[in-house]
Amino acid sequence: MLNNKADFILEYNESKNKTLKRNDVDWSQSKVIFISPRFSTYQREAINFKDLPIELWEIKRFENNTLSFEQIQKTTAKESIKTISKSDEIVETVNKEVVVFSEQDHLQKIDTDIKELYEEIKNRLLNMDNNVSIQPRKQTIGFKINNNIFCDIVLLTQGLKIYLNLKSGDLNDMQKIARDVSNVGHWGNGSYEIKMNDTENIDYIISLIKQSLKKNKF
Repeated sequence: MLNNKADFILEYNESKNKTLKRNDVDWSQSKVIFISPRFSTYQREAINFKDLPIELWEIKRFENNTLSFEQIQKTTAKESIKTISKSDEIVETVNKEVVVFSEQDHLQKIDTDIKELYEEIKNRLLNMDNNVSIQPRKQTIGFKINNNIFCDIVLLTQGLKIYLNLKSGDLNDMQKIARDVSNVGHWGNGSYEIKMNDTENIDYIISLIKQSLKKNKF
């Protein structure tokens, strides 16, 4: 795909009847997703690199034709794929263009007080449910429940922007601290944005985030 971007765009436009341009795509966020009823132990261990743009998803079909998707999570993911990529020209080429972002990539750009604020809200989110997980992206750090992102956090020099994955009108916000950004360009999922630069209203903000978690849990 990376070597034939024009062909990929043409195929996409013809199949979707759209006019996507090559520069409209952030190719650095390309990834490969494998879907299978099951993966072997070797295949599960093969994704344990912190910057490998590959995901494994197991799919199951039940008698009532219901489908379930479960992402296989990395277990260690401490080593970089770059340590072995120099022996493979194709892997090395992909590594130069595709970037896999980590939580640390976001944290290293902000001051200690904002890091502490983020860690406080992060711990609150992780304690909401045992199935909450973190998904760093280029501009945001997403928090997922059952493979649905219910909250995105953007780390800024002066504070945090928290986005709730709720449709406009679905948030019960008595204090009116959330802004409806459904008609405004923004990085996170959903229609609501909350600005946070201290812990003064953290309990109330958590109550708003819980509404999004509940909506996206099922």
